[in-house]
Amino acid sequence: MNNPSARAIAARRILFCLLSLSTGIFMLWLMDQALAPQTPTALYVILMVLLGLTLPWMVVGFWNAVIGLLLCQLSTEPTASVLPREMDITDSEPLTTSTAILLCIRNETPERIERNLETMLKGLSAPGIGEHFHLYVLSDTNDRVIAAQEQSCFDSMQQRWSQRVAITYRCRTDNTGYKAGNIADFCKRWGAQHDFALTLDVDSFMTSAAIVRLVRMMQANPRLGILQGLVVGLPSTSAFTRLFQYGMRLGMRSYTMGSAWWQSDCGPYWGHNAVIRLAPFIEHCELPALTSRDGSTRHILSHDQVEAVLMRRAGFEVRVFPQEDESWEENPPTLSEYIRRDLRWCEGNLQYVHLLTLPGLKLMNRYQLTLAIFMFLGSPAWIAMLVLATLALSLTPNASDFAQASESITLLVFALLMWYLPKIAGALDVLLRKEERTRFGGGWRFGLSLTLEMLFSILMTPITWLNHTIFIVGLVFGKKAGWTAQTRDDHTIALSDALKQFWPHTLLGLVLSGLLLATHPAVLPYALIFFSGLLLAIPLAVLTSQPWLGRWMMTHRLLSLPEEINPPEALLALDLKALNVLQTVRPSNHS
Repeated sequence: MNNPSARAIAARRILFCLLSLSTGIFMLWLMDQALAPQTPTALYVILMVLLGLTLPWMVVGFWNAVIGLLLCQLSTEPTASVLPREMDITDSEPLTTSTAILLCIRNETPERIERNLETMLKGLSAPGIGEHFHLYVLSDTNDRVIAAQEQSCFDSMQQRWSQRVAITYRCRTDNTGYKAGNIADFCKRWGAQHDFALTLDVDSFMTSAAIVRLVRMMQANPRLGILQGLVVGLPSTSAFTRLFQYGMRLGMRSYTMGSAWWQSDCGPYWGHNAVIRLAPFIEHCELPALTSRDGSTRHILSHDQVEAVLMRRAGFEVRVFPQEDESWEENPPTLSEYIRRDLRWCEGNLQYVHLLTLPGLKLMNRYQLTLAIFMFLGSPAWIAMLVLATLALSLTPNASDFAQASESITLLVFALLMWYLPKIAGALDVLLRKEERTRFGGGWRFGLSLTLEMLFSILMTPITWLNHTIFIVGLVFGKKAGWTAQTRDDHTIALSDALKQFWPHTLLGLVLSGLLLATHPAVLPYALIFFSGLLLAIPLAVLTSQPWLGRWMMTHRLLSLPEEINPPEALLALDLKALNVLQTVRPSNHS
């Protein structure tokens, strides 16, 4: 690994800024060329502004993916390009610090938590390792029945492991400050007893080797305040989860590497599967309180990115280890559960608007907060743009009076390319390397799985846009989502429930499609790239929750992750349902 100078990092950031700005200007120029000269000025300005609102997240994702793909393909050790030399540690480096493992839970089934912890603790209990770790189960459970189950479960676990790894269970029932408040309570009680803290969510799982590796990196770099590990999805029997996390796995490969190249010591923190240095965290990363319009105090929901920028403001580095390294999480089993989690993130990220003027933040950190806001703010811009463009086109006798055909198709192609390039870049990284193709089940099976995932993504995208739009409008009028427990086990969505949740999507899709069908039917096939997800939201939610579809995918090894093709020993120990099913499938030759 090398240590790029401050000047080199600044040059990377300037280059990235220029690339992003020029690409954004190019997209606006394409929109200008696509709109007909006789387009009313007011409509022209509105459409240009709306496109501008969608560009920050799209452009940054595009260039992160391009840079990451180039690093992965052109460098034998791409990680060496983004991390300091001293973090190139070996597995023989001795542990000299104390690390608290923080598992934050709220109204969760203790059995599934125990399953993950038992496997992790077996690895950590090795000689010379266990005495350097202390597991804290930090519960915010307010359900008395579940709290009693937790107490029994973790008392028993504490007795079993008392001679090898220390375990502490604590339950508070007020949930003040949500997860961030839970961790803050730990810091006040026990934070001074430890050097580092490893943060885990209920759906997290890391091997002991991955945990120790991150801790050794923290030991090697005393300037490092937060080290985020790259997280990938656990094998799942849910059809929705398999589709969702397959694309996420591909997108994160190049995206994270590319962002680490130029963000450098101002990296991300995702709130779990990461190690934090406790002393500066306790001293500098207390979250500010927000004040509502009625004068009441509100807590920040998306605490992780705020804690990262506060850590950086204090002079400590925040970095990501952009390499798949036995660090997993479970993803939502249905479209409805995904939406519930996504809207909580939406509310949390939009709260960042109140933090942009915090004193002492670095320019890079203000940019990161702004980008996190645009991650969700771009959604209503997309919906407004689709609605306005469809209405304007339907009121125009000739389609050419609103938009130029060839220029509009060019704009469409570039928009789709930029939006989906992180997944495309991840797929190219797999296809261009034989070893990676084999890990994903072979070239033809990978190609078929990728095709299914891309079709799914095209359907999901407008659904997500409209979810954000409806939710943000609700926030404007005082609606809040808050923090609720998720349903993590596989379950089906009834047609009646899908109708209640997704009728607005279907209605909007029908109205927009009907307008084009009645006025300019030749345009409808192009528009369906955006509208089809709205039209099919109800059947998509129901279909992807069906157990038979997940079983069919597993039987044919479609959307299978590398951990399913060749299960690591650590995951076999978890006795995951997905791996048990896959073990009954006869192996086939890989191409």
